[in-house]
Order: sequence, then C-alpha cells, then structure tokens
Amino acid sequence: MATSTETAIITKRDVAGSFIFKIPNGDVTQAKVALFRRSSKVRTYQHKLAPCSGSVEQDDASPLDAALREIQEETTLPASSVELLRVGKPYSFTDEEINREWNINPFAFRLKDVAEGGKGEDGISLDWEHENLEWHDPLQVSDSADFGGVPKLVNSLRRVWPEYDLGPEAGRILTDSMQKLRDDHEHGARELASMAVSTLRDVVHQMSLSHSIDENWWANIRMAAWHLCQTRPSMGAAITRATIKALSFLEPIYSADIARNDKTRQIAQALETQISHRGSTISYICAHFAHLAQQHKSRGETPHNTVSILTLSSSSTILESLRHAIRTLDVTFDIRILESRPLCEGVTLASKLTSKLPPDSPTLVTIYSDASVALAARGVDFVVLGADRISSAGDVSNKIGSLPAVLAAKYVNPNVKIIVLSDTEKVAVPGSMEEHRNEENSVLELTRAWKGTVKGADDVETAVSRDDSNIAVKNTYFEWVPANLIDEYVTEEGLWTTDHIKLESGTVEELIERYFENL
Repeated sequence: MATSTETAIITKRDVAGSFIFKIPNGDVTQAKVALFRRSSKVRTYQHKLAPCSGSVEQDDASPLDAALREIQEETTLPASSVELLRVGKPYSFTDEEINREWNINPFAFRLKDVAEGGKGEDGISLDWEHENLEWHDPLQVSDSADFGGVPKLVNSLRRVWPEYDLGPEAGRILTDSMQKLRDDHEHGARELASMAVSTLRDVVHQMSLSHSIDENWWANIRMAAWHLCQTRPSMGAAITRATIKALSFLEPIYSADIARNDKTRQIAQALETQISHRGSTISYICAHFAHLAQQHKSRGETPHNTVSILTLSSSSTILESLRHAIRTLDVTFDIRILESRPLCEGVTLASKLTSKLPPDSPTLVTIYSDASVALAARGVDFVVLGADRISSAGDVSNKIGSLPAVLAAKYVNPNVKIIVLSDTEKVAVPGSMEEHRNEENSVLELTRAWKGTVKGADDVETAVSRDDSNIAVKNTYFEWVPANLIDEYVTEEGLWTTDHIKLESGTVEELIERYFENL
C-alpha cells in the first residue's frame, strides 16, 4: 500500500475484449450479447460481467489474434465457429483502485450455428475464469452497480455495437450496409467506397432528424465512419479515404454557427455533391491510360498496329479504361483475361467488355485459365492490374493471381510493362504490405465447384469440417505485388511515382488522426 508521500506505480496492460453475439436470422434487433461472470479465481473484477477478454501477449501477431486465442481458451470455440463483425476503436483508461492502466481492443463476433459449420451455443464450454454465461439485449447493458459489469463495460460495447448510440433506425442502416459491404465479392474497392459514402449519407440524414447536431452527434457520426472503414480490410484504403473526405465536408458545416435547418440542408447537399463527383475520376484515369497505350503504339521506327494486354478479375476501372482505349485509339487490341478463380470475375469482365464492342471491331478478347498464365503472358505489351490497396511504399494489393501473372509475364517477356490503374484514394496509411490485414473467405466457394466433378471432393469437405482434421482449404482473395515489379501507376492525377504515393500516405494518416484519434 502506497503511503501519502508515495506515488502508486501504474502498470499497463493491453487487452483484447470480445463481445460474442447471437443474431437470429440476421435480425440485429433480436441480437443478444454474451457476458461472462468472472469467477473467484481471477485476480481482478471477481464476479463481474465482462466480455471474453485476456491480455495481448508478445507472441500474438495482433490484438485480433489474441481475441481469437482467448475465445478458444475460455469457451473452446475455434475460430471457425465465430465471424468477425466489428473492430472497435481502441481506447485506454486507468483504474486507480488497482493501479492499472487498461488498453482495450474491443471486437464483436457473431456466433455461427451448426448449419454454418460452427458449434453454436451448445459448443460453448467455460474454463475456470468464469462462473457462468448470460445473454443480454445489448441495448440494455448498463454501467450501473446493479447490472454488475466490469468498469467501462458500456464504453467497450458501444465501440462494437454503434446501435447503442445511433438509435434503432440509423443503427439498422449502418448494420445492414456493413453486412452488404462484407458480403460483396463482385465489386471492387472503388464501388465499395461509393457504397460506404452513401451509407454515411443515410446515417447522417437519419441522425440529423432524430438527434441534436452537437458534439455527441459529431462523435457518433465519426464512430459510424470508423466502422465503415473497418468493414473490409482488403478494401479499407479506398473506403477510408472516401469516408474521411466526407467527414471533411461535414466538419465545417457542423461547426458553423447557423440554424439547425440550414445545417441539415447543407450537410445533405455536401454529401450528395461528393457522391455525384466520384464518377468523374475514372474518366481521367481512362484518358491517361489511353495516352500511355498511344505512346506505346507510336514508339520505335515501326508503329505498333496491335497492343496486347493481360489482365484479370473484374475491375470497373480496368473495364472503362479498356473500353475508352478501344473506342478512341486507331489500334487493334489483343486482350487476354484470366478467368480469376474462385468466382471467375475474369469471365464477367470479358462478357462486359465484349457486350459493347461494335460487330466489326478488330479487338480480340481471349479467356485463359489461371493455371495457363505463362502461356497467356507470351508477347504481351502490358499487364494491367487494378488496385484494392496501395502501401506507402507503392506495393499493390489486388486480386489473387496478380503476382503470378506479373512474375510469369516478366519471365517469358522481359520487356513487358506492369501497369496499375487506380484512384489515388487506394493509397493506405504508412506501413509495409505485411502490416496490412488481409481477409479469408468461405472455403465453400472452392469446395462447391468440386462437387460432382472432382474425385474425393466430398471426402475433403467432410474432413475440413472436423476440428481434428489434417487437411485445410484456403480461400484468400487478395495478394501483394511489390513496388519493384511495377512500372507505372496510372491515376486520375496522371502518372504517379512511389514518391507521390508516400506523400499521399502521410496525408491519409494525418486525416485519420484528425477524425478518429480522440473517439
């Protein structure tokens, strides 16, 4: 015990706190959250209700990895039995009664039922740290002494369950849209960023109707924006940049000393203007790409009559750029597209591209299997990639298969140029490509394509569903192409270098700190 002349030593501890939700039929209004009654054997907050929580250890790759480890240790639920719903904004507080500073990393997970391949509620088995488990309406969780929760329980919960502050209608808008963003594997980062801004517009509109436009309103809007930015890690750069730009439009209006009705009207106008202007950037990328292709056509003593391009996936930026080049340049295009498993978006791209070609067009579009990429790359002038995220060093995250396409093309044709078509909003905050979180997707997208056609497929699917299986299936959507393999970055602002990208990355970091640091 410290004397009156002594200063107590405050120890710091990083914690991952996981709120596990049951959401019947996907209806968030019926959601229940699991709170665990801490046992008499734990050192702090005995007999208090808490999320599933534990320290972030040095050998944990991230707070999320710590959260999944703690869930398995304390409930026996494997990672395959829960789905990550929300990544809450971390925060810190000091509990002077126990001389501890807690750095909280809150997460929300949805409990999968047996039909989804999870263990469901019956699969939960508590360890020694908890006396029991209780299911509560998240909107009824309280910091009152009668409720009996750990300190700052509501602060942690509201960071992963924004419905707590937004109200039922704005909360439903945000939650439904986040689920659509999470489930959308057809559109690229650019389209998803537009969806995120439209969602923020709808949330802002509803909040402006039902809440005073004050400091709490501004904090809740920024928290909604934070959640939109966390929804799709691999698309996060574009969503974050577009969402922060929306906040920058809102901030001066929110701060202005004008009547409430005027604020509401100006806020709506500002967001509608941003949404309408987002479509204009792609026209500039199209023009810069066409100029690049024209330069290649005219290079050398003998003009090139054909431009050969290898690409993959179904990027709207690539689609519009190819259409524009075909329409405006006097050149024959030989376009080769990888089918792009598992969802075969390359086939979709080929269909969209050829659907608007005139009957007498000399353009030839050829679809290749992913495995034949080296054959498809022979003699191509350009490998054209989209970008879902660009690191501060210029590394590009794109559809899985991008790196093999680049490496194969450079091997069979050393003079090939690797071109990235991207909005500048795809540039992420400073950090190496290894630091950016990737996403894993349902293995069913792979295994269902094998059913009835591949010998042993049923046995593999059965084995994968077992916890003790010695076989696994991975369905990763995105991979990184290092900057040293890329020749040109074509943006709406022209051809960028890695110096441009580094500068933009720093700007993004400053804006993130401005709008999210003090939440």
